[in-house]
Amino acid sequence: MRAIYNLCICLVFFSTTTLGQYYPDHKWERKSAKSLKMNQALLDSAVSIASQNENSVNRDLRIAIIEAFSREPNFEILGETKRRGGPAGLIIKDGYIVAEWGDINRVDMTFSVAKSYLSTVAGLAIDRNLIHSIDDKVYEYVWDGTFDGDHNKKISWDHLLTQSSDWSGQQFGLYDWADRPPREGSIDDWKARELNEPGTHYKYNDVRVNVLAYSLLQVWRKSLPQVLKEEIMDPIGASTTWRWLGYHNSYVNVDGLQVQSVSGGGHFGGGIFINTLDHARFGLLFIRNGKWKEQQLISSDWVKSVQNSSEANPDYGYLWWNNSQETWEGVSKKVYYAAGFGGNYIIIDEKNDIVVVTRWIDNSKIDDVMRLVQKSIK
Repeated sequence: MRAIYNLCICLVFFSTTTLGQYYPDHKWERKSAKSLKMNQALLDSAVSIASQNENSVNRDLRIAIIEAFSREPNFEILGETKRRGGPAGLIIKDGYIVAEWGDINRVDMTFSVAKSYLSTVAGLAIDRNLIHSIDDKVYEYVWDGTFDGDHNKKISWDHLLTQSSDWSGQQFGLYDWADRPPREGSIDDWKARELNEPGTHYKYNDVRVNVLAYSLLQVWRKSLPQVLKEEIMDPIGASTTWRWLGYHNSYVNVDGLQVQSVSGGGHFGGGIFINTLDHARFGLLFIRNGKWKEQQLISSDWVKSVQNSSEANPDYGYLWWNNSQETWEGVSKKVYYAAGFGGNYIIIDEKNDIVVVTRWIDNSKIDDVMRLVQKSIK
């Protein structure tokens, strides 16, 4: 009787976990729009816009980076780059692939989408109690001089994650003031600028994001790509083709080993190189509130927290963007997303159980795509 009872329990468990919500194994199942109660014509229109409106950045991304950032003082590419492919993408509904375009297996740079992966590594550190509170001052964990000074000592993990720290200094030969400097003034003006109180002023700045990555390396005491692979990417069934790279001069001593401190984007080269399918798996993990099959890989509390607007920028949370201010007109205010240079997006629409991944789309067209996708749901 006990064996029969256990078998029944197993069958019930199997049905609720596999039939309740679909998670892809190695082969990702595809379903028609009709079977998922979506309007095929509207979905086709969304795909047409995404596939036919390519971003204008040069396909040689080394040239594209130089064209975008060469006005920055002493700008230099310090990490790897890679020629990109053409537009590619996936639309995932209820966990199933309902639409795709382009080469979804091609590994490409993803620029600042990497920031949302970095945010996840921070969330894992909170979950594991390696960081006790998001409001803790970072200098309490990183005491090597990175956060010396009256200003930098005020910086918390929350400030770094919301890009409101106004951290001041130099790391790996890169100065905070030289990253996206104002159009007005000179180098002397930028160096001598008045610092903003941490938490009060939002400034998109890759040097400071790299300081966050370095600080998390000090907390984890092992490479962040290893953390991401073991804690997230392997459990969700990602391929073995993705890479997370830093700079040629960003190797640091961690307990006697030389470990590369990775970058949170491709501004100076490096960052996450990944295919579209792996992005979609990562997005599906978030739409499922951090759970993959029977495993809670990252806490649902963290998944919720990344969507919240920060005090310094209502459009921005913990290295994720949101649509709370309806920047994308006609698109749900509940949508949140990872975004990177050149038209790279992972978009999460939890209400409609939809993940949209686009590569190399004209940024002015992404809201058109999302409006059509949301309208396609019957």
